[in-house]
Amino acid sequence: MATLVDAVKVNLARGAQDVALFEVGRAYRASRMGEVPRTFSGETITPDDVAALDAALGEQPRRVAGIMTGSRLVAGWDGPAEPFAWTDALAAVERVLAVTRVPVAVEAAVFAPWHPGRCAAYYLDGFGLVGVAGELHPKVLETLGLPPRTVAFELMLDPLVALSEGMLVTAEPVAPHPLAKEDFAFVVDQAVPAGALVAVVREAGGELVEDVRVFDVYAGAQVGEGKKSLAVNVVMRAPDRTLTPEEVLRVRTAVIAAAEREFGAALR
Repeated sequence: MATLVDAVKVNLARGAQDVALFEVGRAYRASRMGEVPRTFSGETITPDDVAALDAALGEQPRRVAGIMTGSRLVAGWDGPAEPFAWTDALAAVERVLAVTRVPVAVEAAVFAPWHPGRCAAYYLDGFGLVGVAGELHPKVLETLGLPPRTVAFELMLDPLVALSEGMLVTAEPVAPHPLAKEDFAFVVDQAVPAGALVAVVREAGGELVEDVRVFDVYAGAQVGEGKKSLAVNVVMRAPDRTLTPEEVLRVRTAVIAAAEREFGAALR
């Protein structure tokens, strides 16, 4: 949370009036720091020395925290500004909980450094307190040099992730190599679902296909009665290299062949 406070103050010092920042990181507890080895077994550090250092670090739980200050909605021709309220901090926590889909109990609470009466605590059955959200206490804000009515939240992630039962989506690494695009306009029967065509195109393209989506649907005299045209965009990319024209052509050929075979599709 301390790094977030510093980041907010830097933004405010540079003229920002409405700031909302969050971070995900590990909290390092000092409960076992007295056990950190001060000497090692020899002139060089051994694997056993490294293991002893790791063991002495104690728990390093992952947490997500955020601070919001200023206006949630800026003033405009259609109305006045809407400042961040303590309920916005609660809403941020609820958004994280909605992703994990773990049932957590919430109740009004008094926790430093939050404002009494504008603070909520979150409890996980069998674990205990997992988060706090609300408006920070005026004295705390004065000490930290933050604007009045600044709100914040902090939530422990490890127990929520452990109980999410695979519901979380794992982020895939972004490939540094350029992508290639191909557009297809397939004429198919009206009864052919767009999703079915997308599935066939994706499978035919293989591992080089990163994304497939329908971006236009047309039905009219130009495609014939009982027919429709589905315009499909195919994005291709390799994780370790730039695709060659020959590789792109092979994907294109495979996609056209699969659409023809499965749906009797014809290119416009």
